Amino acid sequence: MRRLRALVVVHASLVPPESLEGHSDKEIEEWRTEYDVTSTLRKLGHDVRCVGVLDTLTELRSAIADWEPDIVFNLLEEFDGIVTYDQHVVAFLELLRQPYTGCNPRGLLLSRDKTLAKQLLAFHRIATPQFSVFRRGARIHLPRKLRFPLFVKSTVEDASLGIAQASVVEDAARLKERIEFVHEQIKSDALVEEYIEGRELYVGVMGNERLTRLPVWEMVFGSMPDSLAAIATRKVKWDKRYQAKYGITTHAAADLPPAVLAALDRLSRRIYRALGMSGYARMDFRVNPQGQVYVLEANANPNLEAAEDFAESAGAAGMSYGELLERLMDLGLKYRAQWRATYG
Repeated sequence: MRRLRALVVVHASLVPPESLEGHSDKEIEEWRTEYDVTSTLRKLGHDVRCVGVLDTLTELRSAIADWEPDIVFNLLEEFDGIVTYDQHVVAFLELLRQPYTGCNPRGLLLSRDKTLAKQLLAFHRIATPQFSVFRRGARIHLPRKLRFPLFVKSTVEDASLGIAQASVVEDAARLKERIEFVHEQIKSDALVEEYIEGRELYVGVMGNERLTRLPVWEMVFGSMPDSLAAIATRKVKWDKRYQAKYGITTHAAADLPPAVLAALDRLSRRIYRALGMSGYARMDFRVNPQGQVYVLEANANPNLEAAEDFAESAGAAGMSYGELLERLMDLGLKYRAQWRATYG
């Protein structure tokens, strides 16, 4: 790839240093993804600048106007503390006719809203767990159509925020209690769906018009006791001590029946299309003991840390971390945003 001017956009508190020297492991964990991306792009010979965004786009607009980057490498996951507002930052980039990496605004809108995404997938007859939504401020009427155990989570938050062992409930009293927790502590509507026992699988997808499916990845819950639900809680995903204690790992999925593998490939592409996604995404699935595949959610712009699932699955497909980042930039440069279709 030719040498590019890449403006890496991150949260204001996650602007990485140029070196890891003098920083503790705890500090590095906070901005590891941002450091991996910026340092790798520089090693590849690209001209890299980083801008932090919190609650205003003034600095971002100035950086684009003054420096005229070839590509904005988008690592934002929120704006002003609101997860669903990242789509507006990307829409702002499109208004500036600025190429960027990752998903387009419509794909972000549809996939970030878990309720809307599930409704769209149901329309396309893509199997998801049966669900119901409980709005903040509305009276809680427990659903009769759903069968326990049930899984309770926020309709909009990601990175397992608000997900704990208490998220899986066995009776009406605990269901009501957990819904109230999401309303009051997470401050969002609550999505309640039937809990699917089985293997948890992740499928990375890249592309705009033509799609590439990465090798299937699996979360293995190790020696977690049977009394605990095998779910990706915040501890399971991010607490390294907890992972080491129970031997929780993620790696390439082994021994998948051909029919399940074919279903994952087909469904990942259908979901990507149904939600209008572009750039790259990760689909989360559960496969029950009978081999039935259920989609849990679609994650636009998943974590790009070199040691995380998406990059590791790309590595399993023979793509180095640097090659992955350049592929994402190439997809951003080639994405046919509406301004390209209108103005050429």
